[in-house]
Amino acid sequence: MKVMAVGSLIPLTQEQLAHYMPTEVPATLQLYLDGKMEQFWMRENGVGVIFLMSVDSVDEADRLLKALPLGVDKLLTFELYPIVPLAPLGTLIGH
Repeated sequence: MKVMAVGSLIPLTQEQLAHYMPTEVPATLQLYLDGKMEQFWMRENGVGVIFLMSVDSVDEADRLLKALPLGVDKLLTFELYPIVPLAPLGTLIGH
């Protein structure tokens, strides 16, 4: 299933960024390499991120995101939205 994860980041100090980014970035990239994250974007003004995830369930997405270093310390929280293809488009091709 696909899940859109919209993350909100608590503003971090330069010291916090220096502490978290060396582990946060590789952990996020590992989710990509594992096929759990398909795409990722930064929200405007740096207030968070948006991830398109490919997971078995919303619970799996939640578990994976909470295991990231910023998630463990509750500095980055997510709203999770299961998404599906836009079904009404099928009417354009007779389905």
